[in-house]
Amino acid sequence: MHVLANDDRSMLGDMNASEFHKYGHHVIDWITNYLTHVEEQPVFPRLMPGDVVRSMPRHAPGQAESMETILSDIYRLIVPNLTQWNSAGFMGYFSSTASAPCILAEMLESTFNVSRMLWRTAPAATELELVVVNWFRELMGLPENMFGMLHHNSAVLHALVAAREAIPCMHAAREGLAGRPEIPRLRLYMSAEAHSSVEKAAIVLGIGLQGIRKISTDSILRMDVNELEKAIEEDIRDGYLPFAVVATVGSTSTTSIDPVPQIVRVCEHYGLWLHVDAAYAGPAAMLPEKRWVLAGCEHADSFSVNPHKWLFTSLGCSILYTRHPKLLKSALSLTPDYLQDTAHGEDEVLNLMDYDFSLPHRFPALKLWVVMRYFGREGLIARITEHCRLAQLLLTKVETTPEFECLAPVPLSVVCFRAHPRGIDNEDSLEALNKQIMARINDAGNYFLSHTRIHGKYTLRVALNNIHTMEQHIHSLWEELRAAYHIEYGLWQRKGSGTRPGSMHMLTLPSRQIEGEKKEFV
Repeated sequence: MHVLANDDRSMLGDMNASEFHKYGHHVIDWITNYLTHVEEQPVFPRLMPGDVVRSMPRHAPGQAESMETILSDIYRLIVPNLTQWNSAGFMGYFSSTASAPCILAEMLESTFNVSRMLWRTAPAATELELVVVNWFRELMGLPENMFGMLHHNSAVLHALVAAREAIPCMHAAREGLAGRPEIPRLRLYMSAEAHSSVEKAAIVLGIGLQGIRKISTDSILRMDVNELEKAIEEDIRDGYLPFAVVATVGSTSTTSIDPVPQIVRVCEHYGLWLHVDAAYAGPAAMLPEKRWVLAGCEHADSFSVNPHKWLFTSLGCSILYTRHPKLLKSALSLTPDYLQDTAHGEDEVLNLMDYDFSLPHRFPALKLWVVMRYFGREGLIARITEHCRLAQLLLTKVETTPEFECLAPVPLSVVCFRAHPRGIDNEDSLEALNKQIMARINDAGNYFLSHTRIHGKYTLRVALNNIHTMEQHIHSLWEELRAAYHIEYGLWQRKGSGTRPGSMHMLTLPSRQIEGEKKEFV
C-alpha cells in the first residue's frame, strides 16, 4: 500500500474554494457564450466513427492535470464533436431543450447530490417532487386521484410492472413467471406506431416480444379499436391471458393520437390495464384548444409524460401517474434493514423508493420546479402555442409546393413530408432522393433532421419543440430543403431515371462554416 509522506498531504481533499470559485465563474461564462453562439456550430459534427477515441490517450492519467488543460480539451475535443441538441436548428427526434433556468437548477442539483430514497435521505426532494407532479397534473387537466412520481426515463416499465401485479392470483413480483405451467402466456397490446420502449419493457418483464401484439392503425395512424377487440377475443380463444393495453397520445413518428375513450371502453369490458404514453404530447393539453388530446386519459390506470421532451427541461425527467399506487408499491417495495426508517411510522412519511426499482434516484424535481416557476403557466403555453404555429407554417409551405407532399396530419408540432416530383413514382427512387436531401441538409450543418416510415414510405420528419427555434429558422430551413431538392433532382435527371438520385455530389448547400473547420468556444 502506498503511504503518503507528510509533505504530500496537500494532495488529499477536494479542489480548494478559491480554485472552485475561479473555474466556476469561467464555466458559467463559457456556458453563456456557448448558448449565445451555439448556432455557429454545425448541428451535426463532421467526423467519422472512432475519431473521438483516436484523439484521446489510451491510458488514464497517472498524475493530476490542471483544470485549464481539462477544460481546454473539453472545448477542443468534445464540444465540436457533439450533436448540438440545444441549437435552434436541431429538429430531429424530439428536440429536447435544456433551457437556461434548467441548467442553473441542474448545477444546484449536482451540488446537493442527494438521493431521493427514503423521506429522511432527502425530505425536501421527496416533498418537492409531490408538489411539482401535482402542479403538472393540474395543468394537464388530469384528476386529483392520480398519484404521481418522477423517473429518469423508465415510466412505461414501471406502469407495466403495476399492470402485471394487477393480474389476479399472479403474484409475479413474489413468485416470478418462469416454471409456472399454471400461468398462461401473457399478452400486451400496443399500436404499430407505439414507441419501442414498450417492447423493451416487455423484454425486461419477462413477457417477451412474442407476448406483444401490435394493432394496425387507421388512415390517420391511430390504433384501430375494432382490430384491438378482435385480437383480444382471438387471444382468449387461443389460451393467452390479455392483461394490458398501451395507448399512445403523440406517437414518436407522426404524433398520432390513439382514440383513448374507445380504448377505455374495451379495457373496462375485458378487465385490462390501460397505460397511456403521452411522453411528448402531454404538455399540449395545457392549451385550451388542445385539451382534447388527453380526452379519456382520466380513466387510464396509468399515464406517463416526459417534460424533457416539450417542457424545456433537460433529459432525465419523466413522470408516471397512476390511479393504483398500492399495486406499484406491492410490486416494488423492498426495504433492507439498513434503509429502515425507525424514527417514523409507515403511515407518517412517503418513501418514494417503495414505488421505484431504481436506486439511487436523483432530484429531477428541482429543475422541473425551477422551469415551471421561471416561465409560468402562461409562458409555457405561449411557447408551445408558437411551436404549433411554426409547424402549421412549415405544413403550408409543403402543401403549396408541387414537388413536396405531406404524409401525415399535423395536430401538434411535428411535420412529416417528402419530396415527390412528377415523373418519379418508384418508391425505391423516392426513398433514395429523400435520403440524399436529408443528408445534404444534415451535412451542411445548419439543421439536423430525422426520418421515419409512414405506410412503408421513407419520410422526412421535422420536430419543432426547441425553445430556441423561431420563425426565421422555418423560412431558412425551407430554402435549404428546396435547394437540396433541386440539386438532387437535377442529378437524377442528368443521369437518367434509371440512376438512383444522389449518385453524384457536385454542389453543396451553404454552411455556417468552411468545410473541415471546427469552431472552438473558449
